[in-house]
Amino acid sequence: MERQSFIVRYFGFREHRTNLKTEILAGATTFLTMAYILLVNPFLLGKEAGMDFGAVFVATALASAIGTLLMGVLANYPIALAPGMGLNAYFTYTVVLGMGVSWETALGAVFLSGFIFLVLTVTKLRELIINAIPPGLKYAVSAGIGLFIAFIGLKNAQFIVPNDATYVSLNPNLLKPGELLTLFGLVLTLFLMIRGLKGAVFFGMIGTAVAGMVTGVVQVPDKIFDAPPSLAPTLMQMDIMGALDMGFFAIIFAFLFVDLFDTAGTLVGVSNQAGLLKNNKLPRAGRALTADSVATMSGAALGTSTVTSYIESTAGVASGGRTGMTAVTTGLLFLLSIFFFPLVEAFASVAAITSPALIIVGVLMAASLKEIEWKDLSEAVPAFLTVLMMPLTFSIATGIAVGFILYPLAKIFAGKWKSVHLIIYILAALFIIRFVFLGSM
Repeated sequence: MERQSFIVRYFGFREHRTNLKTEILAGATTFLTMAYILLVNPFLLGKEAGMDFGAVFVATALASAIGTLLMGVLANYPIALAPGMGLNAYFTYTVVLGMGVSWETALGAVFLSGFIFLVLTVTKLRELIINAIPPGLKYAVSAGIGLFIAFIGLKNAQFIVPNDATYVSLNPNLLKPGELLTLFGLVLTLFLMIRGLKGAVFFGMIGTAVAGMVTGVVQVPDKIFDAPPSLAPTLMQMDIMGALDMGFFAIIFAFLFVDLFDTAGTLVGVSNQAGLLKNNKLPRAGRALTADSVATMSGAALGTSTVTSYIESTAGVASGGRTGMTAVTTGLLFLLSIFFFPLVEAFASVAAITSPALIIVGVLMAASLKEIEWKDLSEAVPAFLTVLMMPLTFSIATGIAVGFILYPLAKIFAGKWKSVHLIIYILAALFIIRFVFLGSM
């Protein structure tokens, strides 16, 4: 009773009109909505980028737990964190596979982005930067990442295949067992989402796995529980000195930019839904951003890509979560998940199970397209090319760079150069220098 009394006081249950049971159920709901990352992230970083699969799984679970527990205990917000979708794909396909950068150096870049994020938070420069970036570019980056993720999902599922004449085309044979299972998973997940089921993406993956085992496409795991695999292959393997090379400016900036605005947007969105904003301001914002940056650095040290706040936290808020106890519950469930490695090992390597999740998440992120001012060409053109260049160049950093270069130019041509913050001009110049002297990103 005393322990519960302490929890009630610490998290402020009475002020937020909630209770322990509600917070625990909300935390479990949040976990189910984002548990898909436990399968998708090891697939992207482990199977695709060449890192140790088991170590990446443990790093994903631990980094998610650390970030989420910090958010709950330090900032007292019902917000969960995990390796960010889009940034894990950028880490794998653009940085490691596309640019030939070692995953150790890529982890070093992730760590540096988290450190810079922490410095910006401590020195209060984060507000200046957040306010300097035009809303149109923020929306375009989110939508572009959505298209990028969806394209990867379609490619991994073999829906989209190489074509000498048109570069890519639709696979002429979609009646193979793997492709049919992917279609089933996509339709099942779509149905669950439309019906409003909490954790639809996660349950869609589980349903697809079950269907795959019944039809013989997916191997039945030998067991469900087991001791977690070793973290040693990725623990403290990041190469920070290698990432300090000038050629990694765009990589570090991409990690930092997306994390900064994903986190800021998620904090405001979730807090607004939970009624936690006061005078349109977010109390304890510094603590929340500190939790996010420390989680990213911890994740890099453990062996995973950028950890960021998840918009899926709104599911927990919708279930009544109002305090950090919701996040604490989610974090503890992430810790518990490390003992379910046999299931992840059996399912995560099957593209038919992970690809529908990538496509659906891409659709959700592309929703920000509606916020762009399409009737204003000085807004529409930079935004459109930001979105388009990400999947076409297979690089989030290139899409961001194109947008930041074109935006101030478009505003100058429109006679609105004074509306562009000095920071944008500086970033545009840096990206131009990066293109000229170091080639594409």
